[in-house]
Amino acid sequence: MIIPVRCITCGKPVAHLWESYQKKVKAGEDAGKVMDSLGLERYCCRQLFLGHVDLMKELSMFKP
Repeated sequence: MIIPVRCITCGKPVAHLWESYQKKVKAGEDAGKVMDSLGLERYCCRQLFLGHVDLMKELSMFKP
């Protein structure tokens, strides 16, 4: 749903990197190289970005 503020495993702050990661990947850059340039070197931090699915648009359709 929303990217966590910190990595669940190691505690490194990662939320501030999400928007720049998205912009660069949508521009056509390789995801691995983008994560390297942002300083995401640990596997636990990288999996947050690779496995994240943004569901905010779908959830906003179901207002109470």
